[in-house]
Amino acid sequence: MFRIFFFVSLFAILSLSILSTQLPAQAEDPEGLVRAVLMNTPEGRKAALEKIEARGEQDLISSLILILRFRGNNPAILEVISKLAGEKIDNWYEAMIWQQDHPEIKPHSTYRPLKVFLYSQIDIQFLRFLGDDRAFPDNLNIRLEEITWGGVKVGGIPALEYSPTIAAEKADYLLDDDLIYGAVINDEARAYPLRILGWHEMANDILGGVPVSLTYCTLCGTGIMYEGQVDGQEKPFSFGSSGLLYRSNKLMFDHQTDSLWNQFTGRPVSGKLQKSGLQLTMQPLVVTSWAEWKKQHPDTTVLSEETGFKRDYNSGAAYKKYFDSPKLMFPVQVTEREGLQPKDRIFGIVQPGAMKAWPLNAFTSSPVINDQLGSLPLVLIGDPATQTVRAYKRESEQFTAGEADHQLKTPSGIWQIDEDFLTGPNGERLPRIAGRMSFWFAWNSFMGMESEVYTTGKL
Repeated sequence: MFRIFFFVSLFAILSLSILSTQLPAQAEDPEGLVRAVLMNTPEGRKAALEKIEARGEQDLISSLILILRFRGNNPAILEVISKLAGEKIDNWYEAMIWQQDHPEIKPHSTYRPLKVFLYSQIDIQFLRFLGDDRAFPDNLNIRLEEITWGGVKVGGIPALEYSPTIAAEKADYLLDDDLIYGAVINDEARAYPLRILGWHEMANDILGGVPVSLTYCTLCGTGIMYEGQVDGQEKPFSFGSSGLLYRSNKLMFDHQTDSLWNQFTGRPVSGKLQKSGLQLTMQPLVVTSWAEWKKQHPDTTVLSEETGFKRDYNSGAAYKKYFDSPKLMFPVQVTEREGLQPKDRIFGIVQPGAMKAWPLNAFTSSPVINDQLGSLPLVLIGDPATQTVRAYKRESEQFTAGEADHQLKTPSGIWQIDEDFLTGPNGERLPRIAGRMSFWFAWNSFMGMESEVYTTGKL
């Protein structure tokens, strides 16, 4: 479950696989030099590194960074990477960030087959996503150099497939302050406890008659509910976890075509669907406490502990240390904006031609924010204590907090807060706008400088 770097054991596995193909240290071609660094004796490795440095080309840096992932932070390799990069690089983490910052440097043609081979030694199933011609640059919407192993094999974090649910009153395993993801589709409400999802990171389900996949990237703190049915596709998609990451974000795969998808954006990045232009539709989803959710939705169902897997579903058992730490587990470059730290939580919305992030702590001074996203007026209601944010179309109304729970006030009267709509005093409705909660680094990594960031008091 927890992604750990097994450098020693991996090296032992790879040794058995590659020793028979080891090239002599005096090999002059790039492939031979890289293999010598990976598998040769210390003397042969030193000679190969000297030749790579003397060669002076940056196209082998990616291969050396890849070797660091398997050999650990080898000082001799790091020294050559630093000299070729022109700056001091002390470890694999820093090397990966340097690589992210330099997309103009293309890896040598031998990088792809080396990476595919090494990953196949971890799990032959990785060939489903990277084998044949799938890892060629033209067949990827992301850089192969930035795809990294997440510490588990394909399906090593098993998805929940239409997992059993129970009524709220029977969920005696849940504490009132346990966080859940809550969704309502066609009047059917369901809660997905994070203490269960943390071990599975994917729940394929049917809610309100709609096939959905709730994908939860623990590393980037993001839960998104996608509709499985896509226009032009005969059958709905369902998804699993590939065991691969991109910028500390999980790459999920669909069971129908084995295409890799960016979990954060809902777009395919490789495989049969790579050039399809498909975009998964998001359903509104909220993070809140179990107590709040069942108070609002007494008829809700909730995932049962009887998932068919043996896991420790106690509160905080999954990823507590990671969530409590300001540090990231995997390398990703982060742009500092508005004082946001990498693991500060934000709520983000993407609309055609516009995107914006609202820091969760912006709701500390006021639980209601009237704002604008492009030409779309919005009202957002948030509670930092439960990481809860809901967004609705605002039109010309100016909202303030109501005197009762789940109410807002405007000059025109009292509005009721529901999952699908804000309902006005005369029955008028303003629709919910889907967004996603995430750590700042994830939003920044995929939305970049094109995204606005809300500043308190600034409309």
